[in-house]
Amino acid sequence: MLENLGDDEPRRTSKVREERLLGMQMPIDLSAKHTGSPILKDEDRYRLLIDSITDYAIYMLDPNGIVTSWNPGARRFKGYEASEIIGQHFERFYTEEDRKAGLPVRALKTAREKQRFDGEGWHVRKDGTKFWVNVVIDPILDTTGALIGYAKVTRDLTERKAAEETLRNSEEQFRFLVQCVTDYAIYMLSPEGIVTNWNAGAERIKGYAPEEIIGSHFSRFYSPEDAAAGIPMRNLQIALREGRFEKEGWRYRKDGSRFWANVVIDPIRNPVGQLIGYAKITRDMTEKKEAQEQLERAHEAMVQSQKMDALGQLTGGVAHDFNNLLMAVLGSLELIRKRMPEDPRLKILLNNAFEGARRGVSLTQRMLSFARRQDLALTAVDLKALVAGMWDMLDRSLGPLITIETDFPEELPSIEADANQLEAALLNLAVNARDAMPGGGVIQISARLVEPPPAMGKKRLNGECVVLTVSDTGEGMDANTLARATEPFFTTKGIGKGTGLGLSMVHGMAEQLGGRVRIESQKWRGTSVEVWLPLARGDIVPVVVPEPAQIESSIQPLVIVVVDDDNLVLTNTTVMLEDFGHTVIEATSGIAALEVIRKTAHVDLVITDQAMPQMTGMQLAAAIRIDWPNLPILLMSGYAELPPKTPFEVSRLAKPFSLNDLEEAVAYTIAGNVHENKFKSSYRQ
Repeated sequence: MLENLGDDEPRRTSKVREERLLGMQMPIDLSAKHTGSPILKDEDRYRLLIDSITDYAIYMLDPNGIVTSWNPGARRFKGYEASEIIGQHFERFYTEEDRKAGLPVRALKTAREKQRFDGEGWHVRKDGTKFWVNVVIDPILDTTGALIGYAKVTRDLTERKAAEETLRNSEEQFRFLVQCVTDYAIYMLSPEGIVTNWNAGAERIKGYAPEEIIGSHFSRFYSPEDAAAGIPMRNLQIALREGRFEKEGWRYRKDGSRFWANVVIDPIRNPVGQLIGYAKITRDMTEKKEAQEQLERAHEAMVQSQKMDALGQLTGGVAHDFNNLLMAVLGSLELIRKRMPEDPRLKILLNNAFEGARRGVSLTQRMLSFARRQDLALTAVDLKALVAGMWDMLDRSLGPLITIETDFPEELPSIEADANQLEAALLNLAVNARDAMPGGGVIQISARLVEPPPAMGKKRLNGECVVLTVSDTGEGMDANTLARATEPFFTTKGIGKGTGLGLSMVHGMAEQLGGRVRIESQKWRGTSVEVWLPLARGDIVPVVVPEPAQIESSIQPLVIVVVDDDNLVLTNTTVMLEDFGHTVIEATSGIAALEVIRKTAHVDLVITDQAMPQMTGMQLAAAIRIDWPNLPILLMSGYAELPPKTPFEVSRLAKPFSLNDLEEAVAYTIAGNVHENKFKSSYRQ
């Protein structure tokens, strides 16, 4: 390093020149007489230069490593005065470990053999503290090339070393941080998209070990279609152009499985702004996406449920009023038929009127079923036997182009259902399947025992249940049609070819039983309708209906109180009873009926509607039981509107009813037989 002190000085100076250069005690000549600065010799100038340097320790060693000179910089950061150190071996500046390892001797040997030694390491000050230094040792040769010593320049780099150590520790900690993160895939890409490093999170999420993926293009994480479309490089271009790229989408693991990922790409530039690569962070969001989708499905299900409940209430109300209208129409038609003269032309018109009214009853029945207000006679139903008993009817209804297949396990427990309603539902599903296959096809009717998923959310389906499935190979439904399939009056059939209540009726029946309907369908891939039904409880037994032959219909004239808030139904029922010879007292409310009973000397029977304002039929019956506990009561009901639990049983007659239905119900009730839910309308199919 000494040659840098003066470009015009030859490297090999005389011994005197070197001694003066390194600070030997040489007087400065001030004998010249002048008016300006003293005239200095070259040797004096170099000595003054070195003595003024305090940031470097510059001193000379003899060939054996003995200190022979000492500048102020050496004194400042090594702590020794010149008198304390000149004549001492320079190895005392080294740590004990370095001295034992022979580092000072090797340093001189390297300088001698290679004309220079340059290194960094820990040195020791006079007070024993250590400091980090950069050491340069140059050999000093005389004009003959003989070694006369060494020039040693030492610089204190402790602060720089501490800063570098801090930076190194920070980088090491950051590297450990990145490597230890397992919830995020964090890695770098080259400007061309080549993976250059790989953390533990990337290995966990994507499945590749570092040696498997480093050096590969990151497009392998995309689907083949996206990679072929150039989407990976397009994402890098967006990050470069906009300073950041972020998006969510499907990515692929090593095993070929896919996961929903949140991807962030940031460009990395060096201090002069040149692009050196990209930082890519990927997070597996599959669980969050699934949870979000479940929440959305639950929300959609809730909205759909609320919509269907609202439609059910509307439909049930309409059906109830329609029932009352049909009650008046059918009852009046029956009375007219009994009293009109024999006229074939009038008979045709009357029969047409009856048929139209009966179709109205069927439509009302389906509306009530959708509204979950249908009268259900719950029994233990053997599905396999029920389908077998329907085989001939299904075969005739579906036609020769349809093949029916069944698949039932050998052991299938009974379900809790209304056998007649279930038959109607099954027939509806089969006819819908047939209509979806105008050119013919296969309908499969099957059942299986399953554990309902939590999403079913029905208490009566807790534990095992039976799934009745009707599948076809027909046209199927698109997503929009599937979403509306169970809505009442929605149909894809032509005008006059369907009411749009078939699936609605099945849906309502299943819901009323505590089950559920689930439909799976894709356009041109067929449809599968599943009806989830509860198992029969131990207390559910088949209903025993009395045979018609046991009915004693010719009874003595009775005094009957008829209660209904609808004048049409009230008048119609009164006329029908009077046609049997009974005396009828009308009341338009429960309160009025109680007043009538109190004022009448003798009442044989009370016939009351259930759905009335202020006091329902069951509330009226409860009031009657208090003061007249033995008075027979017959309840008229347009739909299943009674509370699930009542303190006592009453006979019930479903609206609309015929003359025969009414006569039968009156006879049984007067005889003291209570048959709840047993008197079905003969107009209902």
